[in-house]
Amino acid sequence: MQSVGQNARVAARQMARATCGDKNAALRAIAARLESSLTILREANAKDLSAGRDSGLDAALLDRLELSEAGIAAMADGCRQVAALADPIGEVTDLSYRPSGIQVGKMRVPLGVIGIIYESRPNVTVDAAILCLKSGNATILRGGSEAIHSNMAIAKCIAQGLNDVGLPSDAVQVIETTDRDAVGQLISMPEFVDVIVPRGGKSLIERISRDATVPVIKHLDGICHVYIDKDADLEKAFAIALNSKTHRYGVCNAMETLLVHVSVANDILPRLCVAYIEKGVALRGCEQTCALVEMQAATDEDWDTEYLAPILAIRVVSDFAQAVAHIDAHGSAHTESIVTENYTTGRQFIAEVDSSSVMVNASTRFADGFEYGLGAEIGISTDKLHARGPVGLAGLTSQKYVVYGDGHIRT
Repeated sequence: MQSVGQNARVAARQMARATCGDKNAALRAIAARLESSLTILREANAKDLSAGRDSGLDAALLDRLELSEAGIAAMADGCRQVAALADPIGEVTDLSYRPSGIQVGKMRVPLGVIGIIYESRPNVTVDAAILCLKSGNATILRGGSEAIHSNMAIAKCIAQGLNDVGLPSDAVQVIETTDRDAVGQLISMPEFVDVIVPRGGKSLIERISRDATVPVIKHLDGICHVYIDKDADLEKAFAIALNSKTHRYGVCNAMETLLVHVSVANDILPRLCVAYIEKGVALRGCEQTCALVEMQAATDEDWDTEYLAPILAIRVVSDFAQAVAHIDAHGSAHTESIVTENYTTGRQFIAEVDSSSVMVNASTRFADGFEYGLGAEIGISTDKLHARGPVGLAGLTSQKYVVYGDGHIRT
């Protein structure tokens, strides 16, 4: 791991000098290598799928693990899409003259070496690598042991693509060992690694956050809320509340708790609950909710649970303040949405709710890098320092001050 770190640091310096054209050429070369290696990638993935079935992986995990022909084509398309994005590196902003005559501004620069630890899905190997490359960083990738053959085959394609255009193959290194100790070493090498991005289950992220001596960009939970206000348009509320929960279940921006103002609960909840039940969603409600619609009573634990499944907790609240207080007490600072036609209430919700994404009259499912116009994301951050919300190319950079003078001296 020390050798990997040293190689990454050297490669990071070379990537910082790479032009936008160099990086885009590398991304297009990687796309071509992925497409030409279709058979090799499928054969490597077949080994992982076979081992996964033998070890008892469930159908959902096997589905995430599979690299279909369409999936490989999508990875190649993703390379070309990132190549088409604007390059943030070298951008100078806030340039202004000071009274002394110097000009002071901020230049966007790479972070350096980014360590990414993830589980299951081998496509993350490409997603993470190309975002780091486009933002001028080197990266060390440690995927799950269940995808080791797929990840190494993908890593070879990436290395070949980098070599094709003269960029260092060590700019993307995939850890070859499945030994868990490698993770412990990766997250404790601040001399070589500038930031860690964990992508996976809560237990993985908790471990990384607890043990890392390198800064971490992360979110632990996606306990997202939709609050239907007393001044909501109930047709909008129905569509938003249904989409936020049922569009996809196993994603961090799916709604896990629905809050409904008492004055509209009789009008909206029975209809909504019928729609949820038709889609197979198990409902758990507070006392007032259960009085309106027959369902399982919610426990204290339900308000603090990220289900990632067709399960929804519902609570009737007496007013706006109680809704915000519930979010403050039980939310995970990921994404919250209010449905209201009251402009003042909407502004108040945005001001008072302290989450990485706060929405008015929109589904929580929009909390996503592509939907925000970032082009792609490496994950979601619920921290307040360095990056917050969907982390795209800009989130993988830092800024430094630049000063322009012409023989100026301080007097």
